[in-house]
Amino acid sequence: MAGTDHDVSIMSVKVVSDDWLDTTVSSSLASKYEITVKPSDEEVVDSNHSEYSIPTIDISLLTSGDLHQRSKILHDLRKACKEWGFFQLANHGISDSVMKKLMEACESFFSMTEEEKIEFQGSTDVMEPINYGTNFDCNAMGSSKYFIWRAFIKMLVHPQFHSPYKPQGFSEAVEEYCERTREISTVLMRAISETLGLEANCLEKATNWDEGLHLLASNYYPPCPDPDQALGLLPHTDSGLINFIFQNDVGGLQILHKGKYVRWKAMPNTIIVDLGDHMQILSNDLYKSVTHRAVVNNKNTRISIVSGHGPAADNKVAPIPELLEALGQAPAYPGIPYKEYLKLRRSPQSVLKATLDIIRLKQ
Repeated sequence: MAGTDHDVSIMSVKVVSDDWLDTTVSSSLASKYEITVKPSDEEVVDSNHSEYSIPTIDISLLTSGDLHQRSKILHDLRKACKEWGFFQLANHGISDSVMKKLMEACESFFSMTEEEKIEFQGSTDVMEPINYGTNFDCNAMGSSKYFIWRAFIKMLVHPQFHSPYKPQGFSEAVEEYCERTREISTVLMRAISETLGLEANCLEKATNWDEGLHLLASNYYPPCPDPDQALGLLPHTDSGLINFIFQNDVGGLQILHKGKYVRWKAMPNTIIVDLGDHMQILSNDLYKSVTHRAVVNNKNTRISIVSGHGPAADNKVAPIPELLEALGQAPAYPGIPYKEYLKLRRSPQSVLKATLDIIRLKQ
């Protein structure tokens, strides 16, 4: 996930791109893509503040036989998608033991020696099935730069399942959790489709959901000697459709809302959901993919786990025609294959400008 909302020094870079996008841009990449950013001016507030309380959606009500309850929760879901782009999912049905097993498995993975982990280091290919990496070499003690302070392991788990074979029990914990989140994501996709006034299976058909890419990623943020000069993740939005996030007891996720960063303090037994760029594309900007970041501290290790659900790799994602007709709108985005969008997010262009803004059609 590349950061997009930051300031950096300018240099000229020629960008080699696909046929549907051919541009020469001024990029802001320093040597080796190190990014210089200003300290954030945005105020940080707590989610227990009434105006910045992250919405909670009880997913059990989406399958309720009580029509009044279901109508109300669909209304709340639409409001959460439109106003926040983030919400907490309650009564999701994933047991504490399944979530605890996965968290412990991720802890065990990052506790392995570097020699053991390096075996899983992948390439820059967006379709790399397993990819371990670290940004710790971008240490910025005493400099004016902010650097990414994390290690990560990423796995493509659908339509084919991939996982490191070690440590013992890691693959089984990943598979069990991913099976459950895929079930939940299907329920949510259908409900979100209904909140847009569409048939329940409309988003599934538009994204070739059965073949959709499902990524599991775990981010590891150990104590940082100088957290004021580092970020776990730069401000960014996520690609894909919907993403599930849960973390250990160490906070660090901050969500941009009404011009302020909101510290996410999770309610017990909840998972946070954020909408990805492709939900914004499909809804023609009715629902937003929202900027968020991860901060680090100098005392405790934070681990977060993200289950990301997207369209099929070759699926050309564009605003839903039925929705455009109902709203009387022109499409804000062209149809772009999901895989090509992911490549663009890793290009120099997306360091300077948000990827959604790069592809946005001029009205």
